[in-house]
Amino acid sequence: MSFKNLDQLYRSVIMDHYKTPRNKGVINDGGISIEMNNPTCGDRIQLSMQVEDGVVKEAKFDGEGCSISMASASMMTQAVKGKEVDEALKLSEIFSDMMLGKEYDDSIDLGDIEALSGVSQFPARIKCATLAWKAMEQGVEKS
Repeated sequence: MSFKNLDQLYRSVIMDHYKTPRNKGVINDGGISIEMNNPTCGDRIQLSMQVEDGVVKEAKFDGEGCSISMASASMMTQAVKGKEVDEALKLSEIFSDMMLGKEYDDSIDLGDIEALSGVSQFPARIKCATLAWKAMEQGVEKS
């Protein structure tokens, strides 16, 4: 697959998560709630999580922002649901390394998350992509 076709595929995955976000909403019956924003571009997220016995049982998000921020939140909630806290934090570490253009553990299948790899070429957009992940890190620390 050519670079151009791969870039188009990644863009379509990002737009799919933006237009049809997964796990959009709020967990009202207990759990953890974290609100964060990116004042640089106006992204705002509220992440709701239920963590029981060291496992992320549920993760939802609400908020508004650019396509990268909202798609990343959608992808993150999908990726961490059902994972042990340590696994969720490892995914966040891998994602952060990918965003910073560092070598990362590619033995773990990132699925749709890999579509965000091109964001690393746009330093101003990295904060957009990592906002939900930073919220998740804060959330599991509260659990």
